[in-house]
Amino acid sequence: MKFCQLDQIIELSPGQRIVALRRVTGREEYLRDHFPRFPVLPGVLMLEALFQAAAWLIYATEDFRFPVVTLKEARNIKFTDFVEPGETLTVTAEVIQWETPIVTLKAQGAVDGTIAVSGRLVVDRYGSQDRDPRRLAVDGLVRRELRELYQRLTSGPATAIHTAAGPPPT
Repeated sequence: MKFCQLDQIIELSPGQRIVALRRVTGREEYLRDHFPRFPVLPGVLMLEALFQAAAWLIYATEDFRFPVVTLKEARNIKFTDFVEPGETLTVTAEVIQWETPIVTLKAQGAVDGTIAVSGRLVVDRYGSQDRDPRRLAVDGLVRRELRELYQRLTSGPATAIHTAAGPPPT
């Protein structure tokens, strides 16, 4: 995840739910243009934060078995409030349905309890070697990098992670 849109994972129940934080500091480069007199977190970055939280939930649930998680569909996305510098978007994603290889989740982002974005996400997951057997080494490298980033995201003082990664819900 080259452009991580989450600062910290504060709660994670594998196969069920994740809660993460996205702090808008005001120092982000894109705020100069979006918008100069009323800087706000762009909607596409709010949606990306929802997707990334969903991806971390899937990675943790399956112990990084599938190193590629992609957004297949974003359904009924509603933007209902702005996220301004100095605010923290609390992102929650919950599994609705787990069908190999597709996972459907409901997700939302809120600031101080007020929902700013919500919707359903449909994600696909796979390994690169599933599409090209020569990419087995790539999957190992990606897993290692994802685990390192996951460690940074979960090492904060407020993290309450249930570490019993197990099979996905049926």
